[in-house]
Amino acid sequence: MSYSRSAQLKNIAYQLGMEYKAEDEWGLHTMLKDFRLFSRGHHRRITNMLYRRDGMLQLDVRIFDYRYTISTGKSSRDFKQTVFYVQSKKLGLPQFLMKPERFFHKIGAWLGLEDIDFERYPKFSSQYLLKGDDEDYIRASFKEEVLQFFTIEKDWSMEGLNYYLVLYRKNRLLLPSQIVDFYRKGMQVHQLLLSEGPP
Repeated sequence: MSYSRSAQLKNIAYQLGMEYKAEDEWGLHTMLKDFRLFSRGHHRRITNMLYRRDGMLQLDVRIFDYRYTISTGKSSRDFKQTVFYVQSKKLGLPQFLMKPERFFHKIGAWLGLEDIDFERYPKFSSQYLLKGDDEDYIRASFKEEVLQFFTIEKDWSMEGLNYYLVLYRKNRLLLPSQIVDFYRKGMQVHQLLLSEGPP
């Protein structure tokens, strides 16, 4: 007998010491509306949420499925991805967007459009488009360990703003069997980006 996605994710939540909810009962989508991912398209919906809140550490960690629809003329396309979200008082992030760099982004860079590059990490800079208004703050936040991590790890999208961080692969709904690894990667990125972390 094959288990449904929700039943499998309930089991994963239990393994990770997290709770499970089939729907977003907190209005999380509204809280995240300043992030690019959550302002795109329409018919936006968060489902299959695994969550853990630790009041002592002031930490709120969630993994969920997120879908939205983009319509162009007579056609529409659904985007579905699994998202890692963390809210932590120990994060102090600039507003930034990091996403895989495509050829048309490189053309934009040649035309002088914004992309923050790191001379010492050319592989990271060729793999990712990184932008935000406060370049100095972003450079300070993207410590060597963060650049090393994403030099090895490809095709991630990440957004940060103050105490909030989201990590996902665009239009990639992860299998339940991939969630534990995704959780570990998300927590590792969170740790690397802590404002109290190593300089």
